[in-house]
Amino acid sequence: MQTLVDIDRTLLAFFNGSESLYVDNLAVALTSGFTWIPLYLSLLYVVIKNSETMKQIMLVIGCVCLCIILSDGLADFIMKPMVGRFRPSQDPLLKYAVDVVNGTRGTLYGFFSAHASNTFCIAVFFSLLVRNSKFVTAMIAWSLVNCWTRMYLGLHYPGDILAGLLWGGIVGAFVYFVYIKAYLRMYPDFNYISSQYTTTGYNRVDIDIVLLVLTLTLLYAVMRSLLF
Repeated sequence: MQTLVDIDRTLLAFFNGSESLYVDNLAVALTSGFTWIPLYLSLLYVVIKNSETMKQIMLVIGCVCLCIILSDGLADFIMKPMVGRFRPSQDPLLKYAVDVVNGTRGTLYGFFSAHASNTFCIAVFFSLLVRNSKFVTAMIAWSLVNCWTRMYLGLHYPGDILAGLLWGGIVGAFVYFVYIKAYLRMYPDFNYISSQYTTTGYNRVDIDIVLLVLTLTLLYAVMRSLLF
């Protein structure tokens, strides 16, 4: 166990902090949930645009809520208080050796990372829902960028991140399984074949809109970090 802890601390030292005020600002911008509101709205747009009934829309929204409840609920309300592993920024043996930005140290405990779990469960669920290779790549990259920010800011060890990714992947896949079971009960004859749509019935043009929003949001974060 001590060997794993030492490896975790060594990897954290690699990812944590830098001498660049710009990268500090970028990490703060990218780790904020408010930064990604346009992405969430674009995902909602795609769901509404590509659903034929309100029941379909509410099923997807309900599944996304279930993702967050299972992901964030286990991380913040069960695992963190039960395991009691300090965040790097709160660890009495390490806190003053860890680079933090603007004095932000987070709550006391950090195992496992809710940021990693939440973003990855959403990425996995929507990847299975939409079934488009470019979209899958973009969503997984988005989750990993969020994971990087948590280590850069000294708020999580790499082990916290890996455990969060594992749980997030399990949750995303499980909730999609629940979704498809419910969907096929409502529409048992589902069979969508078209070059303009994915195999699950999502318009490729609408998917490109999500990718555009994600790209513009990243550009916004980059530009904002230059100005502040």
